[in-house]
Amino acid sequence: PSERQLGANLGLYSITYTNDPVRDREALLAYNAFRLEAEEKGFRHFLEVFDPNVEAMVAPEHLGGFINDAIVRTLGGVTRSGRPDFLKIVYHGPRAMEELVAYDPHLVVGILGGSAGTTYDAFKLLAEAKKYGGRVALFGRKINQAENQLAFIHFLRLIADGEIGPEEAVKAYHGVLQALGVTPNRSLADDMVLQTGVMSYGGTKTTSLPPAQAKPGVTSSPAVAPYSKPVTSTPVAIAAKSVSANNPVKPAQPLPSKVAVPASSQPDFSKMTSAEKVAWQRARWNRILG
Repeated sequence: PSERQLGANLGLYSITYTNDPVRDREALLAYNAFRLEAEEKGFRHFLEVFDPNVEAMVAPEHLGGFINDAIVRTLGGVTRSGRPDFLKIVYHGPRAMEELVAYDPHLVVGILGGSAGTTYDAFKLLAEAKKYGGRVALFGRKINQAENQLAFIHFLRLIADGEIGPEEAVKAYHGVLQALGVTPNRSLADDMVLQTGVMSYGGTKTTSLPPAQAKPGVTSSPAVAPYSKPVTSTPVAIAAKSVSANNPVKPAQPLPSKVAVPASSQPDFSKMTSAEKVAWQRARWNRILG
């Protein structure tokens, strides 16, 4: 009763199994103690299970199965009131995701984003995880290092809702950047490279999307094609709609190095310091609130 009651009723517990029986048992007992206390006090949590941080403890081809087995053993016999709200794990490909979801359909499986990678990397990861049973996506660096975070999140939402595919979303995202005058970190071709193994059933290969082949007698569409079905009237959707073959925009110009930018464009957050980001946000709200 004397403990404070304010704050978010949701915590993160991270655990790393290394395939070392002694250390894994200690990690499991520590989580068990936390889980019992959290259940007693009605505190909700989600569980993050990292891949082993010690080399050569688990063969790469068995990593997905090892993590699944560790999760099942960790939560075996735990009642619903003591279970985490959802999981946060590395996506190890369709097979590992299908196995975990099929074993316990009541378990809400979420994926973590990992390194920033390409735009297609993030969009395809979300689409594939959802396709094979994933229900939560927790992206940090993939969003934080995007050229335009609002547009990036907007297209993640459209993909999660099944409104657009990842390939079309990448092209539309580049269309938004072009319309806003933001120079992308990569060309469209480079941004369509897949750096993870989401297309491999075992989750081990790197692939890329081949360029589309034009059909004889058919005029090809522009390289940067917008999403033609905006679902909202947000600035992002309007910007995407404005980029078309009939209404081309001028080539994007590099952004000025200073923080203050026109209200119609966004700075390159990946090249800004924390102080510059804070200053830009403060100036933005000053413009909004007057």
